[in-house]
Amino acid sequence: MPIYNVMEEIVKNVLDENIEQLHLSCTCKRCRNDILAISLNKLPPHYIVNKDSSPYIRAAYTADRQGATNILSTVIQAAEIVAKNKRCGN
Repeated sequence: MPIYNVMEEIVKNVLDENIEQLHLSCTCKRCRNDILAISLNKLPPHYIVNKDSSPYIRAAYTADRQGATNILSTVIQAAEIVAKNKRCGN
């Protein structure tokens, strides 16, 4: 059974939900993946073995206001880094 990092799914959801508010100059796949990678490298991973447990872990992070704020703040910082250092051709 594969190991799964729930934090990856959480960060993707936060990015998708806040993409308009980030005012990114580019939203191509490369820039979005760079934001995800930078964010995930700054946040602690949360590994699970049973992917069916994922909704419970996501709910716990959503309910924890400080945790949710920390994730959003990290995504915002990563978006600023990517905006200043775009690696795509756009």
